[in-house]
Amino acid sequence: MMFPGVLFGVFTFLNFFIWTQKSSGAIPFGTFFILVFLWFGISIPLVYAGAWFATKKEIAEDPVRTNKIPRQIPEQPWYMSGAVSILTGGILPFGAVFIELFFILTSIWLQQFYYVFGFLALVVIILLITCAEITIVLTYFQLCNEDYRWWWRSFHSSGSSAFYLFAYGTVYFFTKLEITKKVPTMMYFGYMGVVSYGFYILTGSIGFLASYAFVRTIYSSVKID
Repeated sequence: MMFPGVLFGVFTFLNFFIWTQKSSGAIPFGTFFILVFLWFGISIPLVYAGAWFATKKEIAEDPVRTNKIPRQIPEQPWYMSGAVSILTGGILPFGAVFIELFFILTSIWLQQFYYVFGFLALVVIILLITCAEITIVLTYFQLCNEDYRWWWRSFHSSGSSAFYLFAYGTVYFFTKLEITKKVPTMMYFGYMGVVSYGFYILTGSIGFLASYAFVRTIYSSVKID
């Protein structure tokens, strides 16, 4: 519910300011009511239905027995701190897409045609592989330093590429666009925020799933007598 909720909230907020400008791009009240009905009548029930089916599934068993008492984590070097690992993990996934991102932003905001969808599909594949690899490497280093708190860090490590995505969108706004009015500026950063948030959910999920599979694989190979 978090991503649709944020998307709906930002859309409602921006549409209100478009209404105040009496722009033809504003969503009519009837259409807006239909969107609200779709949100409360379809999206939310499906979320609860999915949660109900998830509770009926068997819980995945750990490959090894875990200690009920958490171990003390030794002091970590500065380069293995959470902030450094998270910010470092987002550089490579962003580097895999930032060139293509320029053409996508140009086609959206400068009304130029975008037709290299084959190359875009290749970039997406490279992005998926990069997110998985960088997160697995960082998780491995973290476990080697006896820090077992890898769950959320693996999510944030690859998901931090969304921070660089939004920063690049900010640079693009001030260097390539000539938007001076308040409402168009709010629309640009509102839409970029939604895109960055979706990118964060996507890349973070890939990083976590890759790390989860990696940790289960290496610990299932451990023989404990």
